[in-house]
Amino acid sequence: MPTPRHLLLVDDDADLLRLMSLRLRANGYRVTAAGSAEAAQAQMAIDLPALVISDIRLPGKDGLALFDDIRAQYPALPVVLLTAHGTIPDAVDATARGAFAYLTKPYDAKILLGKIEQALSLTACADAGEDEAWREELISRSPRMAQVLSEARLVAASDASILIRGESGTGKELLARAIHRASRRAKAPFIAVNCAAIPEQLLESELFGHVKGAFTGAVEHRKGLFQAADGGTLFLDEIGDMPVPLQVKLLRVLQERTVRQVGANDTAPVDVRIISATHRDLDAAMADGSFREDLYYRLNVVTLALPMLAERREDIALLANHFLQMIAARDQKKLNGFAPDALEILVMASWPGNVRQLYNVVEQVCALSTAPLISAVLVQRALRVPALEVLRYADAKQRFERAYLIQLLKLTDGNVTDAARLADRNRTEFYRLLQKNGLDPSVFRGDDEGVAPE
Repeated sequence: MPTPRHLLLVDDDADLLRLMSLRLRANGYRVTAAGSAEAAQAQMAIDLPALVISDIRLPGKDGLALFDDIRAQYPALPVVLLTAHGTIPDAVDATARGAFAYLTKPYDAKILLGKIEQALSLTACADAGEDEAWREELISRSPRMAQVLSEARLVAASDASILIRGESGTGKELLARAIHRASRRAKAPFIAVNCAAIPEQLLESELFGHVKGAFTGAVEHRKGLFQAADGGTLFLDEIGDMPVPLQVKLLRVLQERTVRQVGANDTAPVDVRIISATHRDLDAAMADGSFREDLYYRLNVVTLALPMLAERREDIALLANHFLQMIAARDQKKLNGFAPDALEILVMASWPGNVRQLYNVVEQVCALSTAPLISAVLVQRALRVPALEVLRYADAKQRFERAYLIQLLKLTDGNVTDAARLADRNRTEFYRLLQKNGLDPSVFRGDDEGVAPE
C-alpha cells in the first residue's frame, strides 16, 4: 500500500490547523502542522513535504516571506496560499511569482482537496509506492537531496539540456544516469565522456568521429560518441575544461542537431539529450574568456546543484552501511557493520572528497578488518586523522576549570588571595574549588621545590 503523501500546514490559528489536519488525514494524507514560518522552515529541514499550505498572515515572518524562501531553496516544491480578503492582492502577486494557487478564507474543503491533488499530480514526484529504480544508486534521506531528486524527476520528462554543478565526488554522473533512466530515452544508450581526461587533439575525434585518412593513425572510419548516443543521452563531464575551439564545434552541433566527422564534408543528423557537469565556476570562466557564453546558455537550460557530503550528514551512516554491504558481498567477507564510535567518527569527518572519499574509506576498512564489526581505530587510520576524544559536558567543564585554576595559581605564584580576586571569587569558595580539583597552592610558590600537577 502506498505511503501517504506528506503535507505541511502553516497557520497560527491552532483550531484551524487541527480541523485542516483532520480533514486531510481523513483523505489519506500525512500531515505536519506548524504555527509559524520559522517552525515550518525547521520542519522542512527535517522532513521535506510534497506540498506546503500556508496562511499569508503569520506572526514574525509572514507567509509571503516563507513562500520566497521556499522558492529560493526548494523551487520545485508547490505552495498553496490561504488568504483573507485584505491580502488577496498579495496572494495574486505571489501566484504570478510561482505560488501554485491561493484560496480565500473561509475556504471550500472540496476546492482545497482538488488543488492539492492537482499540485501533486503536476510535480511528477514519485509516490513512495511508485517504482524508484530510476534513482536506486542515489542513496539518501537528506531533505536537500530529496529536493534535487524531485527536480531531476521533473526535468527528466523533458528534453531540456541540464547542467549539474557540484564538487568532485558528489555523484554528478550517478545523477545524470538517474535522469536518463527516468526519461523517455531510457532504452537508448547513455554515454559518458570526461572532457578533462582526453587530450585536446583526440577529444574532437572522440566526440564527432573521423573518416579514414583524416589524420595520422586514422586507418578506418569511426563514429563519434554523439552518433553512438543517438536517441539517448550524452553526459559531458567536466565541461568547463573543454578547449575553446571545441566549444565552438559543440555549439554548432547543439544548434544544428548534426555532426560532421573529422575530415568529412557531409554532416549526419543526431538526436541526443545533453547533460553536462562541472565543478568549476563557469561564471568566472566566461568572464576570463575560457568558456563561451553562448554555449553556457545552450547547456544550462536547467541547473541542478548537488550538495557536498558535509552538507548532508544524515546520509553518511546510511551510505557507509550501504557501501559496506556491497563491498562485503563483492569480497565474500562477513562484515556486520560499524561500531557506534566508528560511525560517530564517520559522521563528524570533514569529507573534502565527498561520497567518493567515503566509498574509498569504507573499502579500505573492509579490506583491513579482521572482525565482523568495523572499529573506530580502522576508521581513524583510513581517514588519516588523530583519535577523536568526545568528552561528556561535565568532564569537559571540569577539565577547563582545573586548567583555569592552574593558570591563576601560576600567575599569582600560588597566592590564593590574589588568585581568588582575579577569578572574582571569595577566598573560601576559591579554596573549595582548589580542593575539588586536587590542587595545592604551595606547589606554585616560588620558594617551593614542588612541581605543579599535570
